[in-house]
Amino acid sequence: MDRKRFKKLVEKCLDAISEWRAQSPPFEEEGALKLSFGKVEKEFSKYFERLIRAYPFHSPFYAAQMMKPPHPVAVLAYFTALNINPNNHALDGGPSTSAMEVESVSQIARMFGFSNFTGHLTSGGTVANLEALFISRSLHPDKLIAYSDLCHYTHPRLCHLLNTPSLSIRTDGCGRLDLNDLEVKLRRERIGTVVVTLGTTGLGAWDPLDEIVRLRERYGFRIHIDAAYGGFFRLLAERREPVVSPEPFKSIKYCDSIVVDPHKHGLQPYGCGCVLFTEPEKVVPFYKHDSPYTYFTSRDLHLGEISLECSRAGAAAAALWLTLRCFPLKPNTGLGAILFKTRCAALKFAQLANKTEDLEMVVQPELDIVAYFPRPQTESEKRASWVSEMSERLFKYSMEEGKPRLYLAKMRIKPPLLSDRYAKTFWDVPEVTVLRSVLMKPEHFTYIRQIHSQLLKNLTELRRKPSE
Repeated sequence: MDRKRFKKLVEKCLDAISEWRAQSPPFEEEGALKLSFGKVEKEFSKYFERLIRAYPFHSPFYAAQMMKPPHPVAVLAYFTALNINPNNHALDGGPSTSAMEVESVSQIARMFGFSNFTGHLTSGGTVANLEALFISRSLHPDKLIAYSDLCHYTHPRLCHLLNTPSLSIRTDGCGRLDLNDLEVKLRRERIGTVVVTLGTTGLGAWDPLDEIVRLRERYGFRIHIDAAYGGFFRLLAERREPVVSPEPFKSIKYCDSIVVDPHKHGLQPYGCGCVLFTEPEKVVPFYKHDSPYTYFTSRDLHLGEISLECSRAGAAAAALWLTLRCFPLKPNTGLGAILFKTRCAALKFAQLANKTEDLEMVVQPELDIVAYFPRPQTESEKRASWVSEMSERLFKYSMEEGKPRLYLAKMRIKPPLLSDRYAKTFWDVPEVTVLRSVLMKPEHFTYIRQIHSQLLKNLTELRRKPSE
């Protein structure tokens, strides 16, 4: 959105706020709240100086962590609602934005194929997963929660927080939950819930949900899906020619609960997570509570009565609601068209890397996250320690000396990853550091050749330089 149009919309937002304020009788602002314009302007100058030290998260040359700016539509919607500052805990505090939340969450539920559900927004994926595991523990207090050893690091922490026993399932050479190890542990242990990740934070890998659903028919466990990152890729599974494997995404409708983060691929500012449950009659009783000073304005169920959090920003619901009206959850247009570009960026990067002798993929990308490393050229270089050293050097050089500067991320991996290509002698250290790029901005597709070319150029320069 160009600057002129953005400023025009800002003015309309301010006008809307003024209209809202004018509905109430005028009053005199408290003197203690007043500031001179000069003071505010001076402090804002200092604030701008500090703020612009951030990395260029908006740029396609920032190909590092899961960071990108929210869409201007979401920014303006959030800004406008923030001036009202509704609280979606109860209808008392957020009547209009609570309705927007219900509508937005319903759209996400329909995307996943749910008809009978309950759910709400949260302040992020961690809290959303906490709520899902809280329900798992409440339904099966004497059973284990299982997750893969490449799940998000919060799952074992949340199980510890909930004081519920848990265990880890091995992953295979593609970074997915190992079905054989899962079945062995299902036979041996009392597992009540299996956490299935659709889009691991490190590799963007998806666990084989369709196969896990079939295992549930034999062993009778609950399925919770952590799709904080990958959930919206469900849209791409509906394309005539899917650019993601459709089977796991089309099996989402068979799960018991799921988490997705609109502040990742939903174009939203932090923090906006979402948790959904498919059997409300079993779930709601564990949430239900009373309060002596809220829930008076309606006999309907308030959002605070089906969430663990109390105060929740109504502005987050407002921003998501407006964004979904502008970018509907459709496979070929709206949000689907944006995700198609990010997915194609990862596929193109892998194609370019696979054609060269300089970079090697850890695994072929399943979503829009790529993990790669400088390829060893000689037998003496075929060591995990060499790959780690070169990855560290390329990471630093790209960010500090390359032109243009290229921002990457790092990741530590261990077997069985790479075990299909490198002998045991490769592992002279237990783990190897590789590079990782989250290509979650649609602009990444346009600039992916330039990004790849810059990486090769930086790597060539480094090979000429002796290591420090």
